[in-house]
Amino acid sequence: MSEVKKIATRDSYGNALVEIGKEHENLIVLDADLAAATKTGTFKKAFPERHIDCGIAEANMTGIAAGMSTCGYVPFISTFAMFAAGRSFEQVRNSIGYPHLNVKIGATHAGISVGEDGATHQCNEDIALMRTIPGMVVINPCDDVEARAAVKAAYEHVGPVYLRFGRLAAPVINDEATYKFEIGKGVELRDGKDCTIIATGLCVGEALAAAETLTAKGIDAQVINIHTIKPLDEELVLAAAEKTGRIFTVEEHSVIGGLGDAVAAVLSEKCPTKLTKIGVNDVFGESGPAVELLHKYELDAEGIAKRVEAEMK
Repeated sequence: MSEVKKIATRDSYGNALVEIGKEHENLIVLDADLAAATKTGTFKKAFPERHIDCGIAEANMTGIAAGMSTCGYVPFISTFAMFAAGRSFEQVRNSIGYPHLNVKIGATHAGISVGEDGATHQCNEDIALMRTIPGMVVINPCDDVEARAAVKAAYEHVGPVYLRFGRLAAPVINDEATYKFEIGKGVELRDGKDCTIIATGLCVGEALAAAETLTAKGIDAQVINIHTIKPLDEELVLAAAEKTGRIFTVEEHSVIGGLGDAVAAVLSEKCPTKLTKIGVNDVFGESGPAVELLHKYELDAEGIAKRVEAEMK
């Protein structure tokens, strides 16, 4: 059996910007002294006249992007999630969200898989923050194929979009030849009758692997990929709840305000269903190798399978 190809979605972001940039001259990329890390350096090399390094001034970068969007450009802000959603929250809210400007936010290095950079850079709150901004689309792709498609969809969407990318290489689980990305539409990756695992981002691949482990233990788990957390695919979530009657959500994000809470809100109002949220449990991250951190916080396949099996007894 050949080894599964792995690519970090931050690499996908940089590559997608170049491809879209070839076709659309109004695409502008802004970075905050992190072009090598966010992979927008790839775009800078291809289109140096359309790449702006704003220095370590993320809030200012947000304002520049807002202004450029009113002149017919489609700017992509690029920096770590901790700075894009955290440090610049006020500017994103007031300068982009409030006037509903056509600015895209490429937030890399999200979640605890940032690894050795530790708690100060491991943003587990960004989805919660961005969900609260009226009109903001929030996308968290799971692999290279989906990430590149998401960047293209974000460019084509008129309005603000928050794109979440990771540092750690993720397995490519989608087939580019057949995959279709649509904002607000989740994807059923695996059928199942006993329970449903709804995952997002890096945890989608882990959820699929966990489902295989659960099969050997007599648990038939449906797996759904929710790449767009806002707007949420309520129809798919409700159909899963009616089908299996047991929902688990998995995210490399705080259990407060993220995918789990978005799903819980829909279920509580329209189809009360037992739900377990698997994520970062109201704690800060810590420094360490990304793979080891995912294991410690039980966000890898082993941890997910262990939690589902325990809850299903």
